[in-house]
Amino acid sequence: MNGIIYKNIILILLLFVTSKAQQINPIEYGLYVINDQETYLTLAEKDSNKLLVDIEKYIPDIMLDIRYATDNNFVDEAVYNIPKAYTRLPVVKALKKIQNELKKEDIGLKIYDAYRPYSVTVKFYKKVNDTNFVASPKKGSRHNRGCAIDLTIIDLKTGKEIVMPTGYDDFTERAAHNFNDLPKDVLINRDKLKKIMTANGFKAFASEWWHYDFNGWENYELMDISFEDLAYRQAGLEKVKE
Repeated sequence: MNGIIYKNIILILLLFVTSKAQQINPIEYGLYVINDQETYLTLAEKDSNKLLVDIEKYIPDIMLDIRYATDNNFVDEAVYNIPKAYTRLPVVKALKKIQNELKKEDIGLKIYDAYRPYSVTVKFYKKVNDTNFVASPKKGSRHNRGCAIDLTIIDLKTGKEIVMPTGYDDFTERAAHNFNDLPKDVLINRDKLKKIMTANGFKAFASEWWHYDFNGWENYELMDISFEDLAYRQAGLEKVKE
């Protein structure tokens, strides 16, 4: 009898390990990254906060400028096939609140990048081996978790960006939050973005004025699912409540 019980326990453990291996796959750097749609959808169904939401659908009046879907970026080639921006549900809710607050001043948000598949982070690191500006594949990026956002502020009447310390993805000291040898209006604009973002659950990334991480990012899994797969498989899940 004890032998049968022992065999059953071993079988259960094997099934459990096999199930976990199917859900989260170890990759080159020893990280666990979700790279299959079914595991992602299961997590999102159990916890709606895990849902990666299409920002443009959730906030229709927001502007996107997805540089990584073009060759206008630091790798000089498109790394996304479609110009989309996704982020976790609590993050997009915070962004909507920020957008509504800014609109009172006839200004709004422009999104450069949000969720980024892990494989793209690996590509970036091979191109720019500097963790001040790109995440190490050994740890993954908060973008890979759907909890980081690259953005700026625009004038809603003209659609033009307000002046900031540098352009997007500027890998110089001028992009840092502690760089203050700047015109007064630029400092005011950078501070405006920082204040409204931090007041709504984000933390500024020290070396990039445009990059903000959502508080609690560590509670979300690293992901490597393409925009195309997200758009195709989660249409039903995106019917979320405000």
